[in-house]
Amino acid sequence: MNKYNDYKLINYDKLTYAGNIQNLATVEDNENYVFIKGDICDSKQLKNVFEEFNPEFVVNFAAETHVDRSIKATDEFIKTNIEGTQTLLEKAREHEIKKLVHISTDEVYGAVGPSQQVDETGQLAPNNPYAASKAAADMLLRAAMKTYRQPINIVRSTNNYGPYQFPEKFIPLVISNAMHHKKIPIYGSGKNMRDWLYVLDNCRAIELVLNNASPGEIYNVSTNNLISNLDLAKQILAIMEKPEKYIEFVEDRPGHDFCYAIDSTKIRKELGWQPNIDFKIGLQQTVQWYLNHEEWLDDVSTGKYLDNLEKVKQQYPEV
Repeated sequence: MNKYNDYKLINYDKLTYAGNIQNLATVEDNENYVFIKGDICDSKQLKNVFEEFNPEFVVNFAAETHVDRSIKATDEFIKTNIEGTQTLLEKAREHEIKKLVHISTDEVYGAVGPSQQVDETGQLAPNNPYAASKAAADMLLRAAMKTYRQPINIVRSTNNYGPYQFPEKFIPLVISNAMHHKKIPIYGSGKNMRDWLYVLDNCRAIELVLNNASPGEIYNVSTNNLISNLDLAKQILAIMEKPEKYIEFVEDRPGHDFCYAIDSTKIRKELGWQPNIDFKIGLQQTVQWYLNHEEWLDDVSTGKYLDNLEKVKQQYPEV
């Protein structure tokens, strides 16, 4: 919205538990922005939106994403991440969308690293239901590219962090619990490693893929900021000047991959992408954002935001 004043953006969102319409308060009055409450699994809804607005491009962020939830209840992940992707693919093809950019994940490769990195040709070997559902979606996208020559790109990024992230995710969870003097659960030994990517750096990568990438290409997006969950929690506590006694080791997650490490050489060479935000600076900025938005965090953490969600659902009826 800030960069492309002449673009009309349609935000099509189911408004699940993780949806928070307040996050978009700064753009909701923009004449080039439209919000529509809808489900990518609903073919009729999608058909109506495509016919009414005739969009040229689609970026599919829609997904169930929390690994713990996928282990406890897989059905919604199968429905949204696989069936929803297929429904969106079909409608994009019917309406001759110029390009569909699909947001995937590094988790589709399974456990990789830390001594090696996997590039875009790596085998898909998911080890939890969330990752399996995303890998299945990637296979449907591949089939659409090969069978129908549908113009598609896939972006597989590492763990994102930054403002507005729902506090079931690791970094905002640590911040929130530390703010409220609660224990910070760390799975297993805490030595599991992840690469961290600031959200705006990821958005720039997606923008480059949308505007400049040749159809059919897949791009990894990573920063080589590998750090263990335990060390990351300690860094956050240090920034907040909170004691490490808040850390509590809990039983490890089933199928918990030790490390994700992907090679992003391709997007750097072909599209000229580089991360702009140093991890230490980005982490400090992220912690400060949550400290400055304690009311937002409390509303989300306590579930108060759900009251607004119900009002929004009434305001924006099904398409």
